[in-house]
Amino acid sequence: MTEVRELATGLQFPEGPVAMADGSVVLVEIKRGALTRVGADGDVDVIAHLGGGPNGAAIGPDGAVYVCNDGGFLWSERGGVTIPMDLETGSNEPPNFEGGWIERVDLDSGAVTRLYSECDGHRLRSPNDIVFDAAGGFWFTDLGKQRARDVDRGGLYYAQPDGSSIVEAAYPLWGANGVGLSPDGGRVYVAESFTGKLLAWDIDGPGQVRGGARGASVVACSKGHFDSLAVEADGHIVVAALPHGLCVVSPDGAYEYVGMPDPLTTNVCFTGDDMRTALVTLSGYGRLVALDWPRPGLRLEHA
Repeated sequence: MTEVRELATGLQFPEGPVAMADGSVVLVEIKRGALTRVGADGDVDVIAHLGGGPNGAAIGPDGAVYVCNDGGFLWSERGGVTIPMDLETGSNEPPNFEGGWIERVDLDSGAVTRLYSECDGHRLRSPNDIVFDAAGGFWFTDLGKQRARDVDRGGLYYAQPDGSSIVEAAYPLWGANGVGLSPDGGRVYVAESFTGKLLAWDIDGPGQVRGGARGASVVACSKGHFDSLAVEADGHIVVAALPHGLCVVSPDGAYEYVGMPDPLTTNVCFTGDDMRTALVTLSGYGRLVALDWPRPGLRLEHA
């Protein structure tokens, strides 16, 4: 098991870590329904109570945080591990569920603006992860919800941060989760949770992927459940892989695992002057940890 340095504990299913210039980390707490800051000294402070289930976060070109909100989950606990699902039924859709949404949070005031709750008349079901491109728009995934006897199909979307435009780039997908861009911005990666596949599309323009859902190439297929991801400067893709920790995928599809001390390791980002520090959310036990990384991560647009 890899040695890690604990930055914060007692978090309520953390995800979506964003490394800030002042040494703090902004992340979401899905079960708490909050956008939270972990200070460089380890202090934990809520920036905004969002409700629902804030699931992924990214800094936009205006310096605000843009959040994928999945609308909420059902929850279970087993052996001290928090699990976003009713284990008896296999459902993660809460009562009176209406859908998810995309929202903007002003970091200074905590003011929240809801931007999108549907695309082409179809309600967003469970927005999950988000990444901005150099043009200032953002790609995001919709995982969909599971119920006792059926499951939503998810998709890949592209939207503008001012609320003016949202397009469906690839649909249907089976559990679209993590999303990231290649170092040159020419490919978009999606981790497909239900199949354990890492998919990639060539990008033809903002919100346009070559071939739609069926145009994806399979970069890797894991032996577990893929979650969120980050990209390294040299093009490696690091995918949180339940229950195995982190799965490091090379551009040619070879992969290896880095073990983590939590069966629900969900997300990773990079920080530091040399971008060789990985920040990882260990969601099952409610921890944010750091570890040294052998290669530099990719610096995100606008971060």
